[in-house]
Amino acid sequence: MRRIITFIIFLSLFVGFSQTKELDSLSIKLGFETTDSLKVETSLKIIEHLFEIKDFNLAQQYIKASEKLSSDINYQPGKAKITYYKALIYAEKSDYINAMDGYTKAKAMFNQLSDTLNIAKVNNSIGLIEIERGNYSKGLQYSLSAIRELEKRGLKHELKSAYASLGKAYYKINNVDKAIEYNLKALDIQEQLNDDIGAGTSSLQLAELYSQVKEHRKAIEFYEKVLSSAKGKTDSIQSEILPKLGGEYLKFNDYENATKYLLQGLNLNRKNKNEANLLVTLNNLGGLNLSQNYLRTAEQQLLEAGRIARKLKNQNELLKNYGLMKSLDSSKRNFARAFVWQRRYYTLKDSLEKKGSNPITKSISISENDLGLNFDKVAPKKESTSVSLGQNDTINESEDKLKKFKLFFYILLGILAIVCAFLVLIYLRRNSNLKYTQELEEKNLKIQLQNEAFVEQTKHLENINNVKDKLFSIISHDLKDSLSSINGFIDLLKDGSLSREEFDNLIPELSENANNASLLLFNLLNWSKSQMQSLKPSPSLFDVQEVFEEKIKLIDQRLESKGIELIDHSLRDFAYADRSMIEIVVQNLLANALKFSRKGDTITISNHISNGSCIISIADTGIGISKHNIEKLFKSSTYTTMGTNNEKGTGLGLSICKELVELNGGKIWVESSVNVGSTFYVQLPKSKPNE
Repeated sequence: MRRIITFIIFLSLFVGFSQTKELDSLSIKLGFETTDSLKVETSLKIIEHLFEIKDFNLAQQYIKASEKLSSDINYQPGKAKITYYKALIYAEKSDYINAMDGYTKAKAMFNQLSDTLNIAKVNNSIGLIEIERGNYSKGLQYSLSAIRELEKRGLKHELKSAYASLGKAYYKINNVDKAIEYNLKALDIQEQLNDDIGAGTSSLQLAELYSQVKEHRKAIEFYEKVLSSAKGKTDSIQSEILPKLGGEYLKFNDYENATKYLLQGLNLNRKNKNEANLLVTLNNLGGLNLSQNYLRTAEQQLLEAGRIARKLKNQNELLKNYGLMKSLDSSKRNFARAFVWQRRYYTLKDSLEKKGSNPITKSISISENDLGLNFDKVAPKKESTSVSLGQNDTINESEDKLKKFKLFFYILLGILAIVCAFLVLIYLRRNSNLKYTQELEEKNLKIQLQNEAFVEQTKHLENINNVKDKLFSIISHDLKDSLSSINGFIDLLKDGSLSREEFDNLIPELSENANNASLLLFNLLNWSKSQMQSLKPSPSLFDVQEVFEEKIKLIDQRLESKGIELIDHSLRDFAYADRSMIEIVVQNLLANALKFSRKGDTITISNHISNGSCIISIADTGIGISKHNIEKLFKSSTYTTMGTNNEKGTGLGLSICKELVELNGGKIWVESSVNVGSTFYVQLPKSKPNE
């Protein structure tokens, strides 16, 4: 009768709650079991499956039915496993008190059954709870004691959680090598089991660990791994990873990748108003701009980062911020402020190092003897065998002890007075030494900062000297040739050596030399100013079509003399930039198009709007540029080639164009094919950046 009732209970549960093929199969098997102990074992498999899919409510119903059946037939293995699963569910619901009570009872039952595998499982579960609660030493001991048995049995699900918890625990106690070892093991099993969430967590922790030990290549590898798996998911993962990944690329001076990831992180974290990740982004962006000598931008970003760090009380990022501010003010030769940042940096660093000496951060050592499955058994207490003395003897002995104690107390008091006086003297001497040492350190720091300033000033003077040499070299060759040619024409005209017809024929060449000299002077002036860092834009709204019209007039005669057609597709549109600078850019690009076009070629000018920006294009059907030479165009101030009529150049034109466009917040690029032609594009803003 009892078996029939049990069968009905289990069958009704499965009719109402069976959800998967595996559960259906187990439910059928459960219905036809003929032995009560087999029914319990089948029910335990169902409970295990339900626990894995996190259906705890249904699992508890099976636990209740199985617990009653195990008690009725006194089936000890069933009782032990049911107690263990009840504890697991308590742990999942963060009810650690009932969970620990259940684990303790289950372990005692498994010990009676000599079931080492389930003892190991219980130890691993206890270790997970202890690590979660911050009891790292205890948690490590429980988890490590279970590892051998779990590895021997190849239980991947249990090993996955054990390795991940050990990696987390060793990370918390600053044992980096062990943390890396167990996180790698956890990641391997997580990938085998297709556990994307666990693999992402382990990869992120590995990236931070490798960054901590300055293995930045590996840190980048794991950050990018997490980032690629996070695409299409919530922004929270990307907003955390992007600033850190950009910071890792910055360690290698890979400014292009650092800029890409940091700007993405900046936009995402400003959009989500995530101040913690924004702080990391701004610090790294400040360091990036400082490395590239964009000091004003770096200062704005670092000052904002400092305010956020103080608001969030993020001491590590604040320490980094102090170091960057010190470097920034040193670069600006503001040594008084740089010294203040340096002092704040070392004060905070000392404070953090003192906090880091907390015992929890020290490595925990566990011997092999303490890793048995039952290391936590309490040894029985020995019974006391001492015998009390008689009352009279006790009183006499107490009086003698009191006298001796008084004598000892007076002696100790005298010694204490001597020691106190000695300590006061030591303290005063130490304070005097500390004050002297601090003054000496401050003087040394000031000298160091001044030396750095002298080195930077020397480098700046060398750069200016190089600019001067380059300027004189160009003036003495290219400008001299153009002016000499013009002077020659004038002398011939003075002497009357030229007829009117000859003079008319030479006018285009004279105009060509005058235009070349004018453009060369424009380029030389602006190039030298940019090299000396004194070229500053004065932006305003202007009509792009007007600039085209003015510059076309300057080359009309040269177009006619070379037999080149100019097609004007320009439209009335406004850009926000320094008009005089953009005029120089357009003049250079038109001169280049004319220089490298042949008779019968065409030059087409146009402009349009794209993504809120003004795009200017100057296209020609001339001789084009090879891929190898395109790479040299904007990077070198010495690269030049002869034109189709052997026109000379200085190599400064495109370098100046790039400098002027970027000063105005724009971009310049080229698309070209040999013997097909070239198209130069200039992108300019249409309004102020803050609008």
